[in-house]
Amino acid sequence: MKTALRTWFTTRGWKPFAFQRAVWQALAKGQSGLLHATTGAGKTYAVWLGALGAFAGKPPARGAAMPLTVLWITPMRALAADTLRALREPLADLAPHWTAGARSGDTTSAERSAQDRRLPSVLVTTPESLSLLLARAGARELFMHLQLVVVDEWHELLGNKRGVQVQLALARLRQWRPALCTWGMSATLGNLEQAMAVLLGPGSAGQLVRGAVPKKLAIDTLLPPRAERFPWAGHLGLAMLPQVVAELETSSTALVFTNTRSQSEIWYQALLEARPDWAGSIALHHGSLDRAVREWVEAGLKAGQLRAVVCTSSLDLGVDFLPVERVLQIGSPKGVARLLQRAGRSGHAPGRPSRITLVPTHSLELVEGAAARAAVQAGLVEARDPPSQPLDVLVQHLVTVALGGGFVPDALYAEVRSTHAYAQLDAERWQWCLNFVRQGGAALTAYPDYHRAVPDEQGVWRVPDARLARRHRANIGTIVADASMVVQYVGGARIGSVEEGFAARLRPGDAFMFGGRLLELVRIHDMTAWVRRASGKKAAVPRWNGGRMPLSSLLADAAVVALASANEGHYDSPEMRSAQPLLDVQRRWSALPTPETLLAETLKSREGWHLFLYPFAGRQVHLGLASLLAWRAAQQAPRTFSIAVNDYGFELLSATEVDWATLLPQLLHQDHDGPALLAEVLASLNAGEMAQRRFREIARVSGLVFQSHPGERRSSRQLQASSSLFWEVFRKYDPANQLLVQAEQELLAQELEVGRLQSALQRMNDRQLVLCALARPTPFAFPLMVERFREQLSNERVADRIARMLAQLERAAGGEAASEPEDDVAQVQAGLQFGQQTDLGKAARKPPRRRHGL
Repeated sequence: MKTALRTWFTTRGWKPFAFQRAVWQALAKGQSGLLHATTGAGKTYAVWLGALGAFAGKPPARGAAMPLTVLWITPMRALAADTLRALREPLADLAPHWTAGARSGDTTSAERSAQDRRLPSVLVTTPESLSLLLARAGARELFMHLQLVVVDEWHELLGNKRGVQVQLALARLRQWRPALCTWGMSATLGNLEQAMAVLLGPGSAGQLVRGAVPKKLAIDTLLPPRAERFPWAGHLGLAMLPQVVAELETSSTALVFTNTRSQSEIWYQALLEARPDWAGSIALHHGSLDRAVREWVEAGLKAGQLRAVVCTSSLDLGVDFLPVERVLQIGSPKGVARLLQRAGRSGHAPGRPSRITLVPTHSLELVEGAAARAAVQAGLVEARDPPSQPLDVLVQHLVTVALGGGFVPDALYAEVRSTHAYAQLDAERWQWCLNFVRQGGAALTAYPDYHRAVPDEQGVWRVPDARLARRHRANIGTIVADASMVVQYVGGARIGSVEEGFAARLRPGDAFMFGGRLLELVRIHDMTAWVRRASGKKAAVPRWNGGRMPLSSLLADAAVVALASANEGHYDSPEMRSAQPLLDVQRRWSALPTPETLLAETLKSREGWHLFLYPFAGRQVHLGLASLLAWRAAQQAPRTFSIAVNDYGFELLSATEVDWATLLPQLLHQDHDGPALLAEVLASLNAGEMAQRRFREIARVSGLVFQSHPGERRSSRQLQASSSLFWEVFRKYDPANQLLVQAEQELLAQELEVGRLQSALQRMNDRQLVLCALARPTPFAFPLMVERFREQLSNERVADRIARMLAQLERAAGGEAASEPEDDVAQVQAGLQFGQQTDLGKAARKPPRRRHGL
C-alpha cells in the first residue's frame, strides 16, 4: 500500500510533504495523535491516505461488505458533503472495496434507511449524529470493527460543550475498542499539547505532528482616504464601499467576511446597489439562510462562477473553494486565530498564496490591523481552553448510554473519568448525576417524566419508557440557540430563518431585509413568517444574538505594543501612519497606553464627572471591571454611576463630584484574588438574572426542558417559561442542585470571563497609573461617550449631537478644517445605523447603562 500511495500522488504531479509521511508512519504503527497545519496544507490527505494504508488491507470475501472502519467527525453539517467528496476521490484507486457515506441532520430519509441496514466503510458525521448512533440499542455491534476516529477542525470543538460531547463519545468507543486510533486535525491553535491531551484522554500517549509547509500569507488593510481623529463605532460605516468595490473589480473570486449576519445583509445589499450589473455574480451566505440557498452559493464558488460572496463564520471552516483568490474582512477579526482561519479560505491548496485585506469600520481598527499582522509574524495564536465538568452534558450522556444498551454505574464512572473533562469528577457529584437522571433530583421525584434512566433487575440502568426515549433522541446535542422562525414566501419556497424575537416585533406590512431581498411580512402562523417581495419601503435588518466577538487578549496586547511604539514616535506600518493624526491628538491631549502604564482620564462636563480607563482587555472584561469599580466606589459613599464599555476601555460617569485622583488608586488596590473577588463581581452585577439566563441553556442540554418534541416545535417564550419555573423550584426546594452551581460557574467563566478579569486587575495594579485631567474628550474617550448617547437619545438627536461635538473637537485639535455640523448629520446617521450592527457598536449596548448607588 505504501507504494500505491506514492504512485497515487505521483500520477497527480504531487509530492508528499514530510508531515504527511509522518502521519502515514504513525498510523501504520497504530499510534494516535494530533496534526496541526495551516489551512489548505493537505491535512485531509495526510490522515485519510494514512488510514487507507493502515486499515484498507485485503478486500472481504465475495458478497461481503467492509464494515464501518473509520469514523470522521466534522463540526458542521455543511462540511460533511465537501469532506465526503475528498474522501471518495482516492477510493477507486486505493481501496475500491470501501464505501463512504455521511450521516447528519441533512441526510435524506432514504439514505438513513440504507445506512440502517449497512453502514459504509467510512462514515462522515457530526458530534450530534454520533451521539444518536450511540443511543441505539445495538450501538456496540455497530462499532465492533471500528479502527480509527478522525476529529476534523478539533480547534472548533475543543473549547465548548460539543467538544466535551466528543470526549464522552470517544471514551465509549474506546471502552468497546481498546486499540482504537484517534487523530485530530487542527489549524490556528496556540495550546497544541493540551489540545492533544484533551482529545486522547489523560495519560494517553500520542504523536503531535506539526505541518510546516511554506505558504505565503499577505495581510494588508484598505486604508480610508482620511482617518477620522475622533472615531466611534461604525463611523466609517459604508464609506469604504467604493474602495471595496474597486478591490472586487480586480479579483476573479473573493470572500467578503463580516462578523455578524446583520452586517452581511447590509454589505450584500450595498454592493448590489453600487453595482447592479453584478446581480447573479455576487451572493450572500450565512447560517440563517435556507440550506438550498447555501448549497447553491457553495457550488457557485467551487465552479468559479461567482465574483464575490458576502459571508459570516458559516464559511470559516474547511470547505474547499480553490477559485477564491483573496479574502476581505469587514471590521477587525478580533483575534489572530480567526484572521488566519479566514485568510486560509483563499489560496486553499499547498503552495498557493493566501491574502486577506482588512476593511476598518472605525479608525482604531487600523491599530488592530497593524497589531494582528505583527502577531502573525511573531507566530502568536490564541489558545482555546477546554470546559471542565459540565454536568448538563454528562447527564445527557447518561441517558444516551442508557438507551444504547444500558450501563452499570461503577463501570461507566471509570469510563467517564477517562476523559479530560471529567478526570477530576468526584464520587459525590457522580452520584448526584445518577440521582438526577433516575428521579430528577430532590425536587422532581414525583414526576415520572424525569425518571429517565433506572436500574433493571440485573442492575443495568436503562430508559424505562419509549416516549422518553423518543423525546431524548429528538433533543440530543449541546447547540442551544434562540428559537427561530422560518421565513417563507406565500405559496413559495423557504428563504431561511430569523430569530423569533425579531419576528415578534414585526407587524403585517412591515418590511425587512433578509437573504439580500426586501421582504414584506404578510402574517405569522405556526412559527412561520409568511412574506412577499416588497419595494420602496424603509426596511429593518434582522439582528441575531450570538454574533458578539470580544477582542482577544493576545490581539489586545499586540495593539498596546503598537501604541507604545507610536508613543515613541515610530509609525512603522501603513495602518499606523494612517492612524497617526488620531494618535497624535491622543498623545497631545492625554497619553497613549503602553505595556508598562495604565492610562486613565478624568473630565468634568455638564453631564458630571467622568472617568475613562483603558485596560485593553476586551468588552466583556471591561463590563465586569467597570461594574466592580463602580460597586466599590458606592461602598465608600452614596454614588450613582452610568457605565459604557468597548474593547479598549470603559467610562464611569457620576452626576455628583468624584475625586478620581484620590479614589481610583484605592479602588484598584483592593483585594483582587480568590473568593473575595468573586463575591464582589457577583454583587456588582445583576448576577441572579444573568445566571438564570445561563440556566436556560443548561436546562435544555440536561434534558429538563425540551427544545422540540417529535412533530412539535416550541417557541422561545415557552422554553423560557419552562426553564424559569425550574430555576425557581430548584432555588426554593433544591438549593444544592448542581445545575444551579454550574449556571453560576459558567456565568463567571464565560460571560464575565472572571479569569481574564482577575488577570486584568493584576496587570492594572502592576502598571504605573497615568492619570490625565482633560479639558475635552480625547479620541479614545469620544467613542465611549457616543455609546451612552445611543442609549439615551434617538438616532436623529444622537446624530445632531455627535456632529456638533465632532466639529468642536476638530477645531480644538487644529490642523485640517472641520466641516459644518449640519453637513455631517446625514453621514453620522448612516454610521449610527451601521454601528448598531457592529461588534464595537454593541459593546456598550448589553448592558447599555448600569447604575450603582446606595
